[in-house]
Amino acid sequence: MSGKRIVFCTFGSLGDLYPLLALAREMKHRGHSPVVATSPAYRGLIESEKIAFHPVRPDVDISDPSILRRVMDRRTGGRYLFCDVILPALRDSYDDTAKAAADADLLVIHPIVVAALLFARKSGCPWASVAVAPMSLCSAYDPPVFSGLPFAEKLASFGPGVQNVLLKLIAAMFEPVWKPFREFEKELGLSRAPNPLLWGHSPHLSLGLFSPLLAAPQPDWPANAHATGFPFLSHSDGNTPELQEFLDSGEPPIVFTLGSAAVGAAGDFYEQSAEAARRLGRRALLLVGRDPHNQPRRPLPPGVIAVQYAPHSAVFPRACVNVHQGGIGTTGEAMRAGRPTLVVHYGHDQPDNAARLVRMGMARSIPRERYNADLAVREIQKLIEKNTRNENGTARACDLIDRMLQAPIGELTDPRPMGQVVA
Repeated sequence: MSGKRIVFCTFGSLGDLYPLLALAREMKHRGHSPVVATSPAYRGLIESEKIAFHPVRPDVDISDPSILRRVMDRRTGGRYLFCDVILPALRDSYDDTAKAAADADLLVIHPIVVAALLFARKSGCPWASVAVAPMSLCSAYDPPVFSGLPFAEKLASFGPGVQNVLLKLIAAMFEPVWKPFREFEKELGLSRAPNPLLWGHSPHLSLGLFSPLLAAPQPDWPANAHATGFPFLSHSDGNTPELQEFLDSGEPPIVFTLGSAAVGAAGDFYEQSAEAARRLGRRALLLVGRDPHNQPRRPLPPGVIAVQYAPHSAVFPRACVNVHQGGIGTTGEAMRAGRPTLVVHYGHDQPDNAARLVRMGMARSIPRERYNADLAVREIQKLIEKNTRNENGTARACDLIDRMLQAPIGELTDPRPMGQVVA
């Protein structure tokens, strides 16, 4: 099979970019010609992976803290994202996508890139939809927790009939937001489609880019939907020597992070987290991002350090507890690390991801507006105690005794002075 030209269309934070970039990199290894079409701010990152890039408006640096603070608002963030960022640039985005998709054999489309969705329908180009988080597949049998609608989770026990009514009600409530989309849809000569965020799935292939442990296939998923597992984007850049020395120099720390989006709306998260670590008497690593406002104002307690960035894949497995915002990319890395987790969720998919982790027994969760040092201490202490109870000291000790019994006598002598700790 000769190589095909595949255009990956995405928009948003690194949690929205990395899964599709991982797919693009893999498809290139398989002999295809991938293109990532997204915000100009990501050009350098994508081209550093030797993947072709095509800019698509809006020309917005979604990592700008002033934008992130508005996007991450639990009540109004989604409306701001569409009404002020995405939909005003809809025609520009469509034109840019058309240029990127010239001679494309396949489009792979993130759910919020609604201009690409319109282009796929208009052009007839084969396309695959992606759901980077379970809530994008929006099952009435596995109801999502919608940000800003706390009553929705309580209605889950009423079954799929009630959930279907609720989903239709939510779609109707937000239909006025879609006025620019509907006008352009009509202008293109397309029939009126269901809400693109709730039901904008491809008739060809729908990829759930998350673990089936987080959301198993449901009866009302599209027939061509698959939960593939997380497409992790491995990084060649690991920890700095200073950070590696910190990780190696003592007991596993608590890692506090807000990912690549909520970090722009941190508020006092890092100050409260540093104080919680001090009260717990634990070492801690704060991943504070590039916003200078995130640097704690007071001197950090002994054993607590703050750095702008470290790959979650490199530090999460080294933690005693991971505290994060519940974005889907961060959630995937936390699941892979297998360490106790506290989710401090903001909006969008984060409350739903948090609820799923809690149901799985993998995490505890706190809404961001309730997070403070007092509550963090209580929740982290419960996670540490639970993890300690799960340790099987008897089996581990007996394994070591068995190993000793089976070893030749000459191998039992330890040349180091008594009392030296074995790592």
